[in-house]
Amino acid sequence: MTLFDYLVPFALALGLLILVHELGHYLVARWCGVKVLRFSIGFGKPLLRHTAGSDGTEWVLAAFPLGGYVKMLDEREAPVAAPELHRAFNRQSVYRRFAIVAAGPLANFLLAIALYWGLFVGGTEELKPRVALSDTPAIAQAAGVREGDLVIAVDEEPVRSWQDLRWVLLRHALDNREVVLRVRTLEDVDAFRRMDLSGVAIDEGNTDLIARLGLRPWRPALPAVIGRIADGSAAERAGLQVGDRVLAISGTAVAAWADLVRLVREAPGRALDFEIDRAGGVVGLVVTPDAAEEGGARIGRIGVGVGEAATGGIEMFGEIRYGVLEGLARAVRQTWETSVLSLKMIGRMLTGEVSWKNLSGPVTIADYAGQTAQLGLAHYLKFVALISISLGVLNLLPIPVLDGGHLLYYTVEIIKGGPIPERIMEVGQQIGLALLVMLMAFAFYNDLNRLISG
Repeated sequence: MTLFDYLVPFALALGLLILVHELGHYLVARWCGVKVLRFSIGFGKPLLRHTAGSDGTEWVLAAFPLGGYVKMLDEREAPVAAPELHRAFNRQSVYRRFAIVAAGPLANFLLAIALYWGLFVGGTEELKPRVALSDTPAIAQAAGVREGDLVIAVDEEPVRSWQDLRWVLLRHALDNREVVLRVRTLEDVDAFRRMDLSGVAIDEGNTDLIARLGLRPWRPALPAVIGRIADGSAAERAGLQVGDRVLAISGTAVAAWADLVRLVREAPGRALDFEIDRAGGVVGLVVTPDAAEEGGARIGRIGVGVGEAATGGIEMFGEIRYGVLEGLARAVRQTWETSVLSLKMIGRMLTGEVSWKNLSGPVTIADYAGQTAQLGLAHYLKFVALISISLGVLNLLPIPVLDGGHLLYYTVEIIKGGPIPERIMEVGQQIGLALLVMLMAFAFYNDLNRLISG
């Protein structure tokens, strides 16, 4: 993938999220009768500028795109003519100001609901939650999990895809509790697996939570049958053909495709004696793998691809689709649960239970944007929905400068029956700005660490 493949999906996602967020502020402000002076996507020097509407609102695309703002008529920022005082933001009731500020994060949540709803109703092709044991299967083995188990439900909560399974297990792991998996075995027998998630670290290095539980997606057996041969490759030069089944390499039996890959990778530039089953007859060939670099190590490659897997009639993927009302209910639930999970993770970071290394910046987000875009539209839209929720949650944090900080001020104003002194608000803004800069710097630091460490 090129840099372009990452930047375009990232820019589209970020632009949409900022636009929706600021539109929330703008529309509710207009509904409350507040005059909007400027609607800006980005900060800093305007690159594009257009004035429109009866109020002469200035629509701006600015140089620094990581955010945006809606500038409203406000006596605290500039003198306001007497005929327009009733349209100034600061002259509105505390409840109207609350609604205007809250509308931004709310718009992000509504966008996520809309995206999830469309995906749930339209249907998506998903990997089924059929599990296999990983290289470190201790927890899964203790639960009695067997190769090929299809997870039907976790604590009676239906599971329909691998993504569902990951999501449900993550939620329960945060609660440090035991769960019961209802599964269907490869023999088509329903069974129950009791899995203890207490004490499972949420963040441990770069490994996925589900892998630490000892699980991975089940894959059908891959026979060592040549499915394709690259032009000019070592395999072509040696005379290998599509359909050849590799029986042994230099005296070592080859039972599956993984054996073939391992033996070839271990022998860069070294001649290997291949024993081949070709149309029922045994053929001997000498294949010398080409040397290649991978992760700083020297490996062998012969330029072949695997043939079709023998699934035994087991479907690996299935279409997930819901009715209109059921899809809407599930979209709302997914948005709510994701928001709660985000807050729990933030809380765990503050208490030290979860590492701050999990905090991601724009580089990591751009990476995920590019990867999901390559996987297809459905994956990309799920990513956009997730980031939209994260943006909504972040903006609701009670930090001055953010929407949540302003909502905190208004809540105090409602309780005490009067506004907070301007000086206190100014100090709060300065503290909030410092905290925000620190968070951004730390996120960038984490991004750089991920790039360096791979």
